Amino acid sequence: MAAVQLDDAVATVLALPGTYEADHHGRRSFRVGGGKVLATVPEDGVLNVMVDDDVARSAAGAPGVALLWWGQRLSGVRLQLADVEPGLLDELVEAAWRRRAPAALRRQR
Repeated sequence: MAAVQLDDAVATVLALPGTYEADHHGRRSFRVGGGKVLATVPEDGVLNVMVDDDVARSAAGAPGVALLWWGQRLSGVRLQLADVEPGLLDELVEAAWRRRAPAALRRQR
């Protein structure tokens, strides 16, 4: 399996309707709708994806996927792009988008 490159992961996120890049406390973030964060890049080779608890827990443990905690709250998954399966990356990004996108955008997809 070829490692997922950050540019490829970013392209996957930005291909979703209404998604755009914005600064998030000095980091790259990707948002939809009224500024809802879908994903962030905390460091090169890592993508944090804001999926719901059920999706996060079911994906955790797959190669390159770990639970992402914000204090005591589960906020998504942390993906080591070199290790994650490209298809799983696509699924997780889509799940985050469906969770955060406004209904009008979801209907377009």
